[in-house]
Amino acid sequence: MVDVAGKRIALVGGAGFIGHSLAVELKERGAEVEVIDGLTVNNLLHYTGLPPDSPNRDLYVKIIEQRLAKLHAANVPLHVQDARDYHALSHVLDKIKPSVIVHLAAIAHAGKSNKDPMSTFGHSLRTLENALDYARADGVEHFVFFSSSMVYGNFLEPEVAETHPTDPIGIYGALKLAGEKIVMAYKQVFDLDYTIIRPSALYGPGCVSRRVSQIFIESALVGDKLRVDGDGDERIDFSFIDDVVDGVVRTIGVPASRNEIFNITTGGSRSLRELIDIVREHFPEVEVQYVERDALRPYRGTLKIDKARDLLGYDPRTTLEDGLDRYVAWYRDLVGDGVLAGAGPST
Repeated sequence: MVDVAGKRIALVGGAGFIGHSLAVELKERGAEVEVIDGLTVNNLLHYTGLPPDSPNRDLYVKIIEQRLAKLHAANVPLHVQDARDYHALSHVLDKIKPSVIVHLAAIAHAGKSNKDPMSTFGHSLRTLENALDYARADGVEHFVFFSSSMVYGNFLEPEVAETHPTDPIGIYGALKLAGEKIVMAYKQVFDLDYTIIRPSALYGPGCVSRRVSQIFIESALVGDKLRVDGDGDERIDFSFIDDVVDGVVRTIGVPASRNEIFNITTGGSRSLRELIDIVREHFPEVEVQYVERDALRPYRGTLKIDKARDLLGYDPRTTLEDGLDRYVAWYRDLVGDGVLAGAGPST
């Protein structure tokens, strides 16, 4: 097991889907980890501020409360602070005194990013610049940045390595690529070691970001049609949360990760039709509706993970079948006898 025991780690934007899972895992492995989060982006203060009759408001509040309860049970301190405020963020980081900062803060949805570029810029790049500037001034040893496979834009090959050209489509991918360049510039100017992580199509318990697997399950639970953008042949490298968290822990604990970019995914794409077939194993009566594909959604495929295997010992083991089994079981346990509204289209 990779050794992260004793490392002082701050997770900026760490109360979200990825962050809370990562925090708990790091804590279990002996790290001194603390979370900084404003709880407004895909989080508690956002959903509790919606009208009571908003679709699935109560469900998403329940999911987020479950995430926060896990942080509390693991004795992971949570600092409720908007990372867009440089001085306030610096004050919190001064208290934590981290040797590692993991930056997760972002608008974690491409569609929302395109609809609200100003907010996306603030939550993605402003928070990043604030965290980086603190890191270079206060001797942080390692800065880990969560980027995205969206920086590649349309895949030029069925399988792409980290050296594939970056040509993002839309606001989300553009800001992620800009973030990567800024992180690398801080290494050039201030000698701040970094690791850049490019995940893809994360799914699993605790997500409220309205990714396709979440929407499919919520639709199937209430008997709605599965709404598919395009013809269903599109291939995506679906990645289960536990595998991605393990990969991130490895980037923190393995020195060879420094100043490198890694695809941290399953390393094998599946078509939307295959995803539908797996969902139908749990919900045999579910119907499918095919709609026009979003022109701002890049054509993707498999992300090669050879580099992460070789340098980090990364070895994702969750198949889409196994991951969906666990995800559906978690949803059914969570919903119980409660009423779940239709999932509707992704927003």
